[in-house]
Order: sequence, then structure tokens, then C-alpha cells
Amino acid sequence: MMEFNMKKPSDAKREDFSTKMTDILNYGALNLAMCIGYRTGLFDVLDEFESPRTASDIASRAGLDTRYVKEWLGIMVCGEIVELTATELAEDVFFLPREHGDLITRRSGHSNLGVYTQEIPLLTSCAMEPVVTSFYSGEGVDYENYPKFQSFMSQLANAKHRQVLVKRFLPSVDDGELVRKLNSGIRVCDLGCAEGIAIMLMARAFPKSEFFGIDISEEVIQNAKTTTAREGFRNVNFLRVDGATLKNDRSLEASFDYVTAFDAIHDQTRPDDALRGVHSILKPGGLFSMVDIAASSRLSENKAHPMGAFLYTVSLMHCMPVGLVNGGLGLGMMWGRQKAVEMLIEAGFKQVDVLDIPDDPFNLHFLCRKPEP
Repeated sequence: MMEFNMKKPSDAKREDFSTKMTDILNYGALNLAMCIGYRTGLFDVLDEFESPRTASDIASRAGLDTRYVKEWLGIMVCGEIVELTATELAEDVFFLPREHGDLITRRSGHSNLGVYTQEIPLLTSCAMEPVVTSFYSGEGVDYENYPKFQSFMSQLANAKHRQVLVKRFLPSVDDGELVRKLNSGIRVCDLGCAEGIAIMLMARAFPKSEFFGIDISEEVIQNAKTTTAREGFRNVNFLRVDGATLKNDRSLEASFDYVTAFDAIHDQTRPDDALRGVHSILKPGGLFSMVDIAASSRLSENKAHPMGAFLYTVSLMHCMPVGLVNGGLGLGMMWGRQKAVEMLIEAGFKQVDVLDIPDDPFNLHFLCRKPEP
């Protein structure tokens, strides 16, 4: 007797979504555990071993408690991050495949995805309650709620800048003409400079040029000044200024040959005014490099983004709330290419070239030139 599958389409959808929910719960837990593994250096320790090792061996090398490491390894094995085998005495031993280490350890450089496992746990610990409250009030969430996250993002940006800024990014700007000018001596401003790592890297590489860092945070400006004074920089200055007020500052009008903003514009409460400010402080013919997230302004076009859900979550938990403070626009990280170009043109730039960045699939380079009179 033949049997027929009488399952309704709604039942199949429910089963599919049940499977998806199981994956979500597993991967969410796995991300948290991987964050712990990255922070404690366990991935780096595992990466050093050329053969499988016991939990006690791994814990001893990492300087950690064996029982905690053993439980953590259970997660890594179930998540297929670490391989499990056994000795002849039936003792569990663990091994991190080289191909996995290439992507989740500190040695992996610009290919490092392990470092990003820290973002969601950090944002959850520092901003979950303020963000949930803001769902009801519609208000923004102040930067003061994000001290650990801001520190992490500074470290992440610093690592990226050290790897690519001087050797790869700057030589790609204006077909190498920018580097020639930097070597001769020009004035450069970095908007949203944080603790000034980009400014210091450029200042060291191009001693004939003069560099200014601008940020709204008094704390990071003071830290930057302390560092540059300690290291003896003579061509670096830092100013505590709100980017939205630059367009009204006559002392900085038409002062700079080149302005940069690295992932800084979408967090501004008044990004429109900040972009007009950039246009104001540039000399005629000057260049503006805005580096920001590679995404579309249309949600439908971001559905296929390989990290769309992750990026929207970071935006929900940080970028949008800080941009909403004091009635700000709250652009969010996923404001997208089309909106960015539109706002740059509204700020006064007549032409915007949207360029890929070498070895950086997450961001786009919006290169603008201030028109000559």
C-alpha cells in the first residue's frame, strides 16, 4: 500500500523555522564562548600546538583553570571549531585546525574574524538595558554607557590602521598623488580621531606635513595629547570640537588640504552638519576620504549581505542610539551607500567616487574633492 506525505505547507515551514531557531540558539551561545576563547588567549594557545593536547595541557599553557577550559572545549567541539580525538588510554585530546586558526587568532591579521566575536557580548553587557528602555522612550543612549565597547573599537581600529593605513590606503588615494603631497608638506585633519592612532601613524610617516585630530570627547583628546607629548611628535595637534559645529568655525575655514573620517560619520548626532563642516574646513581642491560601512540604503538589498544581521545588531545596540542623543538623526551603521552619496552632495561636494578598499570588504571609500572657485 502506497503512503502519501500529507504534511501541510505550514507544518513544513514550522519545522524549517524550528531548525533555524535551534541554529540561532547554538550559534549565539557559540559566539559568546568564542569571545571568551579570544579574550583569554585560548585560541592562540591552541594554535601553537602541532598535535592534539589534553585540556590540562591547554589550560597550563594558557595559565587558566583546567575545569573551566574543559567545559569551554566542550562548546568548541560541539560547535566544530576544535577537533576531538582520544589517546590510546581513551583520554580526550583537542586540536585547532590550522585553517581555523587562520581566521580566529591574533596572528591572522586582517583576516581575523575572531576579534569580532567580542562585539555582541560587549554591547549586551553595557547597553542592553538602556537600549530596551529606549525602545519605549525613543531617546538616544549616551556614549557614557559604552566605555568597554569604545575601548574595544579603538583597539580594533588601531590594529587596522597599523596594518593598512600608510602602506596601502593612502597610496591608493588620488592615484598616489596624495602621498606625493604628504611628502612635500600639507595640512591634514582626522574627524572623529579618538585617541589619535591614525593621526600619529600619518605624522610619523610624513614629517613635513601637519596633522590635526578632532573629537568631541575630552577624555580621548587628553589621552591623545599625552601620548603625542610622550613620544615627541612636533607635527600633531588635537582639538576638542563637535564636528557639527565646524561649519561655523571661521578659524578653521579652508584650512586643510586633506580630511579623513574613518567610520565616524554615521555615529554623529548631526551627520549632515558634520559633512558641511568638512566641506567648510577643506581648501578649494582639497580631498575628503570618508570610510564607512559597505551596505545599501535599501533593506531589501542588504538581505543578501553575508553579515547583514550582525551589522544591523551592532547598529541597533550602538550606532543608532548614540546618533539619536539630543534629538539627533540616528543614521545607524547601515545608512548605506546611496544615502551617504546623497548627503555628501548636499554638503557641497559635486563629485563622489565610491571605491573599494584594498583588503577591507567591510567598508567603502567615499572620495570627494571640494570644487575650485
